[in-house]
Formats: sequence, structure tokens, C-alpha cells
Amino acid sequence: MAHDREQDSEQEGRLTRISAFVFLHTEHAIYAALGLLLAATAVLALIDATGMLFAAIRELGGSAQLLKIVDSLLFLLMLVEILHTVRVSMRSGKLTCEPFLIVGLIASIRRVLVITLQSSEVMHGPMSPERDALFRASMIELGVLSGLILTMVISIFLLHRARDDQKVAGQE
Repeated sequence: MAHDREQDSEQEGRLTRISAFVFLHTEHAIYAALGLLLAATAVLALIDATGMLFAAIRELGGSAQLLKIVDSLLFLLMLVEILHTVRVSMRSGKLTCEPFLIVGLIASIRRVLVITLQSSEVMHGPMSPERDALFRASMIELGVLSGLILTMVISIFLLHRARDDQKVAGQE
């Protein structure tokens, strides 16, 4: 009777080890595929941003073109930060929140830039009720984004202070 329980326990232990092995390698394969897709997307975004930059140089582009270039570069920075997070997760097996805060911070800054440009374009010309409403909505969104950016910066700062080894996220 005790021998049967011991065999069942040993069988469950071996089954647990096999399933953990399969799941770990499946997870790594998915992370690798995700990393390849993110890298390909980042390369395409870099090529697109480079093309936009050369077009803006040839045409001595205005603020709208420059904003598109900066927006594209910030998007590229977000992709690289996410790719870094995937790489660190694969190496350490841990998922940290700091890279996601950084991506959120970059995304919020991108949105602030877009709103600022849109608001400045709206303010050229005579004021109308529609323009006034758009301007007020933009100012409210900028206020919310400012609070969000401040919260993320404070969170990143507190994460750095709380970390014992004082290393930047992703360093091992």
C-alpha cells in the first residue's frame, strides 16, 4: 500500500517536471517569436522615420512633418523598450514593471506632443464655439496626461530607491 503511494507520488513528480519543462520551452519559443516580430517592426519603423526625415530635409518641412518624425521616433523607442523587456524576461524569468512604466511615460509624452501641435493649429484663426470646445478638451487632456506623467516618474523613482542593488531595470 505504501509502495503504491510512493509510486503515485513519484509518477506525479515526474509528470510535474515534464509539464514544467514543456511549458517553459513553449514560453521561451513564444517570447522569441514575439521578440523577432518586435525587432522587425522596429526596423521598419526606423526605415520609415529615416525616410520621413530625408523628405523633411529636402522640403524644409514644417512643424507637422517634424512632429510626425518625433512621433515615429518615440514609437520606435517604445518598441525597443518593449523588446528589451521581452529579452530580460526571457533571461531572468521575471517580469518587472519598470519597463512598462517607461513605455507608458513615452506614450504619454507622445500624446502631449500631438495635443500641443493640434492646439496650436486650432488657435490660428478666429475663435468659434467648436474651436473653444476643442481647446478646452485639449487642456483637460493635457492636465490629465501631466498627472499621469508625474505619477509614472514618481513610480520609477520609487522603484529605483526600493531596489537593493541600485541597478537599472534589466541589468543582471
